[in-house]
Amino acid sequence: MKQNNFTQQTHFIGVLLPEDITLTLEDCRRYMREAYGCKSGQGTPIHVTLVPPFRLQDQYSTEDLARAIEKEVLPKGLGFTAHIDNFDAFGDRTLFANVVAGDKWTRLRDETVKAVLNACPGCTKKDQRPFQPHGTVANRDIPAGVMTDALQVMNELKLVEDFPVDNITIFERRGGRWEAAVTLELGGTK
Repeated sequence: MKQNNFTQQTHFIGVLLPEDITLTLEDCRRYMREAYGCKSGQGTPIHVTLVPPFRLQDQYSTEDLARAIEKEVLPKGLGFTAHIDNFDAFGDRTLFANVVAGDKWTRLRDETVKAVLNACPGCTKKDQRPFQPHGTVANRDIPAGVMTDALQVMNELKLVEDFPVDNITIFERRGGRWEAAVTLELGGTK
C-alpha cells in the first residue's frame, strides 16, 4: 500500500457526548452537508477531542493506551459536568458547538496526554495553546465566505446544555473512518 509523504494517523482520544446532544449535532452536520456540501469529519462520532490524532507506533496497542488511562487517569475521579453555550468557529475553517473551557477540561486533557506519553513515548506531544474543548460540526471543507451565515443559523438553535464528562474514549482509524474502539468510564460526575 503506497503511503503519501505523511504518517497515517491511527488514534485519537476524546470524550463522547450524550445521545441527545449527539442527535442535535448530527442534525447540524446534515444541514452543513445539504446547504454547503461539507463532508469532512462527518463520519466521526460526536466528541470533544482530548488528544488530537496521532500515529501509534507498531510496538504499542490500543490496549496499552487503555491500560495507561485506567491506571493513571481514571483513579483521579476527574469527571465533571460541562456546559455547551451555543456555537462558535475557529476562523473560517471549523464550526463547532462551543463547550465552555475551564480548569477541569484542561486538567483532564493534561492528565490524559501525560498517560498516553508515559505508555507510548513520542507518539504525540502536548499542544501548547490554551485548551478549547469543542464539538465539531464541520471543518476543513467549509466554502469560503459562508461561516457568518452558517453560524447565524446554528446559533438560532440556542443550544445551551449541561452534560456529564463521564468517559474517555480511544478512537481508532479503521478502513478510513474513525471509530470508538474503547470507552472507559470516568468517575466523579456525581
